[in-house]
Amino acid sequence: MPLQTPPLRGIHDERGAKFTEFGGWDMPVEFDSIRTEHAAVREDVGVFDVSHMGQIHVTGPDATELMQRLTSNDVSRLAVGDSQYAAITDEDGIIIDDTVVYRLPDESHPTYLFVPNAGTDEATHERWLSYRNEWDLEATVDNRTDEYAMFAVQGPNAADLLGAVAEGPITDLDRFEAQYATIEDVDCWTARTGYTGEDGFELIVPWAAAEEIWTAIDCQPCGLGARDTLRIEAGLLLAGQDFDPESNPRTPYEAGIGFTVALDTEFVGRDALAAIEDGGVEERLVGFQLIDRGVPRHGYDITTTESRVIGTVTSGTMSPTLEKPIGLGYVPVEYAEPGTTLQVVVRGQSKKARVETTPFIDTVQ
Repeated sequence: MPLQTPPLRGIHDERGAKFTEFGGWDMPVEFDSIRTEHAAVREDVGVFDVSHMGQIHVTGPDATELMQRLTSNDVSRLAVGDSQYAAITDEDGIIIDDTVVYRLPDESHPTYLFVPNAGTDEATHERWLSYRNEWDLEATVDNRTDEYAMFAVQGPNAADLLGAVAEGPITDLDRFEAQYATIEDVDCWTARTGYTGEDGFELIVPWAAAEEIWTAIDCQPCGLGARDTLRIEAGLLLAGQDFDPESNPRTPYEAGIGFTVALDTEFVGRDALAAIEDGGVEERLVGFQLIDRGVPRHGYDITTTESRVIGTVTSGTMSPTLEKPIGLGYVPVEYAEPGTTLQVVVRGQSKKARVETTPFIDTVQ
């Protein structure tokens, strides 16, 4: 099956980007270097093309009820222009996906846009339709992934940059607030959200206007490589690695996102998660730093100091900001306390590691 391509695939190629397959998409992984792009976001501002992320639009008399039943957070608390981070769980409380839900201006009825991870939009769309029909709810559910591009402008100077090119008081937005802003005479849904630990914005723009919006945002282009190192430093989850319903089934409590679970609402997986909260969990996702030389990578074993395997690295990198090897992985709760000494097996050799509090850096999130 051919890879899907973002609207700016040719533009990125002309800029000299290197590409990788991610979630069924052919995406830029690096423009200049991961270190250069990472530093731009931490110290100044950078822009990512994240058009591989899905966009599902939901509206209708029962739109709020449908969203409430299928995401773990309390959608009823969202006013127009608000957004929230949430999990999508199955009946056993296992994370299928994580998402951001936006409350759009009403279209005669409550209207929402939510962003599933790359490659999951079709399955998520079908899931929403199936449950809508099963529950006999009146709501329209549209997969608009191929109608919109999505850009992330991130870094301490992101507000200054966008404030200079956008019409509208977007710099007044608080975290997780959003509104339409005009850039190059194009209405862009602009949210003060991101995936880097820095201040910044995510823009959802019409596919046909992607090039002119990208050109107007004149700063360091960044690829998925820097996006990964930035999000690991911020202790943020990556679907398919830090959780996966098949290869690494985890609940929000294990994954450290229990704050997304509103047990006073009714949603798929709610009862299972209520039982887990009462009984606690046996394993938790922790951050760690290697004390010995080496770089932790996805799939490496985590062991006790006696070399007994107790977990697996889910994400790992050499932190460009800290210049230290860091990672994430699940371990039994008795080994999850910050300061606990562990080992990570790197290319067959045991390396001393220490459990650290995440995020590894100061963030705005």
